[in-house]
Amino acid sequence: MVISARSWYKDWFNSPFYHKLYFERDEQEAKDFIERLIVFLQPPPASKMLDVACGRGRHCKILAELGFDVIGIDLSPNSIDYANQFVAAGKDNLQFFVHDMRLPLRVNYFDYAFNLFTSFGYFATRREHDDAMHAIAASLKPGGIFVIDYLNVHYAEDHLVHAEEKNIGGTFYNIHRWHDEHHFYKNIQVEDASLTEPLECTEKVAKLFLGDFTDMLAYQGMQVLEVFGDYHLAPYDVKKTPRLIIIAKKSGGDKPAEKEKRLYSDGRATDALA
Repeated sequence: MVISARSWYKDWFNSPFYHKLYFERDEQEAKDFIERLIVFLQPPPASKMLDVACGRGRHCKILAELGFDVIGIDLSPNSIDYANQFVAAGKDNLQFFVHDMRLPLRVNYFDYAFNLFTSFGYFATRREHDDAMHAIAASLKPGGIFVIDYLNVHYAEDHLVHAEEKNIGGTFYNIHRWHDEHHFYKNIQVEDASLTEPLECTEKVAKLFLGDFTDMLAYQGMQVLEVFGDYHLAPYDVKKTPRLIIIAKKSGGDKPAEKEKRLYSDGRATDALA
């Protein structure tokens, strides 16, 4: 069975084999990353937080345990069904909804929004990516903070593993990767005893650079405050760090966005693209 190429994410993200490939792993890295972000951001107690494309809710669960009021949204009904077990466990500051990130949710409501683990860039057109960014910006209060965690295109190009095989709990994954000028591709063939025929999907993720995000964010009234390069919050390096982690602020807070001083992890107060 081959998953549709144009809207592959709708079926693939809803598949148990997607989660088995990417998320059945030690949760410590995710926990450490969230805790480092919180130390850096210093959000007030009971801040309202939105996790956009939350998957099965692992980051939401950590944020809720830290005392914040958290909502997670995802396109996958199966992921949200799984995540709701954390709500059933008695966490009254945690909610999950099936929701398309291209559509607005609770305008001017959240203090913080997160989009983590390259959960962006997979739509067919730039317009759809802009729609998603608009919806995220609209969900934030004036002065709200947005954190996006994306791959570093330059690093990914230099370190691409073209072929790989994995056996995860008896499920076999045959993986082939390549890229062109505008996208990264990953063809995944899955064999499992529960399948009558192999499952095949080709992931497609846009090559979005720091400049692309800066432009998209600025168009939605958000300004880049900080750029990190890995989950330890090390300074971003265009060639040497694996991640592109951007912290941006929506205009309309205590100071106009154009007058705010930008802060960078290497001590600069100049433009991120300088």
